[in-house]
Amino acid sequence: MIRLAAAMLALWGMAAQAQVLDFPADAHLQREDHAALESYALPTGRWLDGAVPITPVEGQVTRQAWRLGTQALTTLELLQPLRAQLRDARYRILFECQTEACGGFDFRFAIDSLPPPEMQVNIGDFRYLAAERTIPGGLEYLTLLVSRMADASFVQVTRIAPADFDMQPLASATAAPVGQADAVGRLAQQLEEQGHAILRDLDFATGSAQLGTGDFASLSELAAYLAAYPDRAVALVGHTDSAGPLDTNIALSQRRARSVLERLVTLHGVDRRQLAAEGMGYLAPIASNLTAAGRDANRRVEVIITSTD
Repeated sequence: MIRLAAAMLALWGMAAQAQVLDFPADAHLQREDHAALESYALPTGRWLDGAVPITPVEGQVTRQAWRLGTQALTTLELLQPLRAQLRDARYRILFECQTEACGGFDFRFAIDSLPPPEMQVNIGDFRYLAAERTIPGGLEYLTLLVSRMADASFVQVTRIAPADFDMQPLASATAAPVGQADAVGRLAQQLEEQGHAILRDLDFATGSAQLGTGDFASLSELAAYLAAYPDRAVALVGHTDSAGPLDTNIALSQRRARSVLERLVTLHGVDRRQLAAEGMGYLAPIASNLTAAGRDANRRVEVIITSTD
């Protein structure tokens, strides 16, 4: 039994010395802050009765903000592989929540986060996780704050460890892209199940209808879908935020939809007869226009199945 306990402690020590998280290779470290000794209020519950429950801890505190170009994935899809890595590293999950279950706006602004633009949090779409593990010298704590914006996703990692413990790097970015295999056909699945999908990776300059020059995966997927179903037709529908007059926004949103249509025809070989372009301006928001995150989400192009004949 003593030998087993010693072996377990040795394993915990090796795990603590190893790097904790491995982000996808397309992730970029935006910011890292480190304090050799700091008090930290660790959130361990949802916003309730005007406050977030906390556990006061202290030690060396490291905060990192990562940006991932995976806006087509949900926050759960982003969190799952990170949670699995934590469990593999012998962390115990203390608390986990999503947006409204956390307490929404109140929870978001009651917890610690790095400032924008390095770390951005959509108050309508985020997840939080707190975990702990035993290491030589005491307890180590780690939190994840995951959020998805219109053009990218962001993850903040915060680690609190004993002040005198020699910690290894917190995270790197060498893993395969999150959901790489699962993402294939995702747009087609949404069209089949819901009849519409958002083309989340498109890029337009502010106030412009000119589609960026990038290789947009959503257009490749849509072209493959329409080639597989030549009897189906879709409408590309542009949307804007609420800034400016309605007629101006309707015209801009339609021009953007037409830019997408032309890209599908000229570069992806889609039959023009399967496509139509429309604009809704700000008449069909999917988020509040009162926040920057909401306005980002509302500026989009959707694809809607209009015919199966």
